[in-house]
Amino acid sequence: MISNLVVAVQTTPSTIDWNPSVALVMIMCNLFAIAIGRYAIQQQGKGPDLPVPKPEVWTNFGLPELLATTSLGHIIGAGMILGLSNAGVL
Repeated sequence: MISNLVVAVQTTPSTIDWNPSVALVMIMCNLFAIAIGRYAIQQQGKGPDLPVPKPEVWTNFGLPELLATTSLGHIIGAGMILGLSNAGVL
């Protein structure tokens, strides 16, 4: 069992360290997911509101919508960061 663990650790690719370009990719992916979710979520405003003042455009965009879209943004961002770092772009 230990030999399987050693093989798994040796074959795991190294990931990129955090830097500002990684942060920019994650921020852009989250903004993209929020923009998509703003128009794709059909029943908005069913949960609690955000604890900050919102512009009038975002009147029905509450906490559940924000958590859902940023969760999707982090999934997309992690994939983008891994893909771009394996391609040598980051």
